[in-house]
Amino acid sequence: QVQLVESGGGLVQPGGSLRLSCAASGSIFTINDMGWYRQAPGKQRELVASITSGGSANYADSVKGRFTISRDDAKNTVYLQMNSLKPEDTAVYYCNAEITMRGRRPPYDYWGQGTQVTVSS
Repeated sequence: QVQLVESGGGLVQPGGSLRLSCAASGSIFTINDMGWYRQAPGKQRELVASITSGGSANYADSVKGRFTISRDDAKNTVYLQMNSLKPEDTAVYYCNAEITMRGRRPPYDYWGQGTQVTVSS
C-alpha cells in the first residue's frame, strides 16, 4: 500500500509564508507527476501546482510568482513553498501523486488526507 502524508499547514498572516510537505511511503517503484490541489469551502477543488518526474512545473494563474513546487525523489517528497500568502489562499491543500508500485502496473493516482492553510490577520 502507498500513503501520502501532508504536513506544514497552519495559520499565517497575509503576506506570510508556509511550506507544505507531502511524503509518500510504501512499495514505490516510481513516482510520476506530483501536484498540489486545494479546496475552499463552497468551491470546487482546483489544481494549484504540479511537477513532472523531470522537474517541469506548472501553476495556477492565481499563485504564479508566489508559490513554488519542488520534489525530492530521494525522500519521495513533494513540497509547496507558499510566499506572499493572501486570504483567498485559505483552503484545505491536498497532495496528489501518480505512483507505480513495485511489481504492479499501471500507475495509480494517490491522494493525501489534506492539510488546512488559513491566511488571516
